[in-house]
Amino acid sequence: MKRQAVCNIIFLFFISLLLSYAPSAQETRRSRIVVTPTPSQTPTPSKIQSPSPTPTPPSTPIPSQTPISEVARKPLEPIKSLSELQDKIRQILSQPSLRRCRIGIKIVSLDTGKVVFDEDSDKYFMPASNMKNFTVATALEKLTPDFRFVTSVYATSAPDKDGIIKGDLIIFGRGDPTISFGINPEDDVKGMERLVEKIVAAGVKKIEGNLIGDESYFSSSPIPYTWEWDDLQWYYGAQVSALSINDNAAKVVIKPSSKANEKASVQIIPPESGFALINEVNTAEGNSREIGIKRSLGTNLLEVSGFIGRSAKPFETYVALPNPALTFVSILRLLLEQKGIVITGKTETVNSDYRKKNPLPVGLIEIAKLESPPLKLIAQKTMKPSQNLYTELMLRAMGEALGELKDPKRNSLDKGIAVVDKFLQEIGVPSGSVLMYDGSGLSRHNLVTPEATVQLYSFMKKSRFADAWYESLTIAGTDGTLKERFKGTLAEKNVRGKTGTINQVSALSGYVNTLSGEKFVFSIIINNLPEQSLRVSTIDEIVLLLANFAGKTDERN
Repeated sequence: MKRQAVCNIIFLFFISLLLSYAPSAQETRRSRIVVTPTPSQTPTPSKIQSPSPTPTPPSTPIPSQTPISEVARKPLEPIKSLSELQDKIRQILSQPSLRRCRIGIKIVSLDTGKVVFDEDSDKYFMPASNMKNFTVATALEKLTPDFRFVTSVYATSAPDKDGIIKGDLIIFGRGDPTISFGINPEDDVKGMERLVEKIVAAGVKKIEGNLIGDESYFSSSPIPYTWEWDDLQWYYGAQVSALSINDNAAKVVIKPSSKANEKASVQIIPPESGFALINEVNTAEGNSREIGIKRSLGTNLLEVSGFIGRSAKPFETYVALPNPALTFVSILRLLLEQKGIVITGKTETVNSDYRKKNPLPVGLIEIAKLESPPLKLIAQKTMKPSQNLYTELMLRAMGEALGELKDPKRNSLDKGIAVVDKFLQEIGVPSGSVLMYDGSGLSRHNLVTPEATVQLYSFMKKSRFADAWYESLTIAGTDGTLKERFKGTLAEKNVRGKTGTINQVSALSGYVNTLSGEKFVFSIIINNLPEQSLRVSTIDEIVLLLANFAGKTDERN
């Protein structure tokens, strides 16, 4: 017994020692970025003048786009028969470098219905952003391409003859993702400024009460419970709020001082982002830089450390807002006051937990409302750049907007997933083919089959909303996440589809026209392969074979 007790003590000691070195679940991974003189790591935005919303950041953690492999770049001889095409795909899959990974493929002719190739298409695969296919397709079908998100401005009474509202002004959000820099290229008026214009037009000159940002329309957690903690400080893991602004991300700009050994300048845009900043970035000689950014979960403390050379270009990145709804109403208040509107009360926010105990006052009047651009345009701004937040907002909005699925026991996320599940059943996707934990694909718990993805794409091609769906897809060599892929090949401007990328995972599903003019639909998903360049080149080589197919699937081989 004594010996057993000693063993137990030693075991517990080593476990505690290991845990002391493991990162806490409440601690966000410190990102170390080592850069020699290179251009900024994010796209150059429009000019920013606070308190205007920040420019749209990239939507997902898109690594540098890996070009197609040298094998894929070589000119290909036209493939004359289906059997030859199948043999060439099998040759790619038999490469020793792929022996440890899992690959699922389904390729079907839309013209003849014939299966061109199948490799484990009924097995589960982690889809990454290929999950967006199911969310956006369902939204277009069930909400329709003309659906618009509405943000309402409520008060207990209309402004009196002097423009005074005696009471609170409530901004009630329903998940509009576009209150940011103009999402419509034909309309560069910023979303928040349009809302301000609506309030001014309603005759409001003074608010004798509080300015309240109400995000209670969504009842689910701001962060899906299956997202990984080290994604949550970055723009692609931004919180989901019914009152969203600027993609729920803030821009961090770090510039060197003119002298070495002095603190660098760190700017957070907009200032109303709600961060408490700790700046430990020093200016060094030269033009290199090494920056660390950390925000511990559950806090608004942003720690920035490292160094940046005096001659280095400014460093820019985007981090998730700690409280998007509060940033929303803080900016709104500033803009209203700039228009001369007096607000006597506080700026605050309320969520669904608060509204369960404190419902909206009876008899509220909608004194103004802001409508988003149509969903068909939002779908393009979601799918092409692979925007995580927009997909999550779309999913929850579906859950709340479709009355037949209202259920007080389900939160907004669960109800949205139920809408997608029902739609997939309606179009004949076998039950259980898609296991959905979020709308964007950031969750590592999502599972889909390539077969289900091809079924979805096949249905959407003949849907009454096929045009809106097709226009949402990224175009090879032209835009979105396929902009730098397939250039100079038969697939350029030919392939339309949706990519997917997270650690160990790459996917591409979509449409391609063959050399003989036949239309193929395909889904290729690779799991458990660490090298992203190998995943991408494997997918691209297979897709290029399809584009180079000169035969017909209804001919005998």
